[in-house]
Amino acid sequence: MAKHLQREIENLKKKLLALSARVETVVQKATLSIEERDTTLAQKVIENDIEIDRMEVEVEEDCLKTLALYQPVATDLRFIVAVLKINNDLERIGDLAVNIAERSIFLAHQPRVDITLDFIDMAQKARCMLKKSLDALVNISVDIAGEVCASDDIIDGINRQMYLKVQKAISNNPKQMESLIHLLSVSRHLERIADHATNIAEDVIYMIKGQIVRHRTEDYK
Repeated sequence: MAKHLQREIENLKKKLLALSARVETVVQKATLSIEERDTTLAQKVIENDIEIDRMEVEVEEDCLKTLALYQPVATDLRFIVAVLKINNDLERIGDLAVNIAERSIFLAHQPRVDITLDFIDMAQKARCMLKKSLDALVNISVDIAGEVCASDDIIDGINRQMYLKVQKAISNNPKQMESLIHLLSVSRHLERIADHATNIAEDVIYMIKGQIVRHRTEDYK
């Protein structure tokens, strides 16, 4: 039975990483569609959400089947619980990418706003956090997971700067308020993506150490 359980765990890991790769891609495409005002790219992100939802359901079903068949304990049980939670976070990130794509389609049909907001850099940082959180899972590394958690403050800071820029732009250009609010929403969605990456890292720490570290301000190690 132990051999079968380990095979199922490896299968879960592969499916979760495949879902993560798909989610990373849609986040990148959604952000790029904003910068390039590319409605075709944005529409592809929206259409891809069906596949992400399908993959998420498949991972959840596999987790529940493994729990029922093998009744894992200790580290194996924590791994499956972590996968269930990470799986949900990945699906939510996919939804946030769709929200960004929808904002992109709206903005592409509006006059350009005279404001510099570096969504590409913000998205790269958020995607890096996501990738590292899954690296922490694969490598069973508390250190890598801790780096992800520490990076969340950087994204929060960028989001605050975006807010101040948009606030000032609205005062100077009230006629463009709707477009500016959509841009602010993009920043907020990217900040939420980073939050979900942090959630994943915290779940990895729980998996490894058996400790729930949410809401803690001390060092994650």
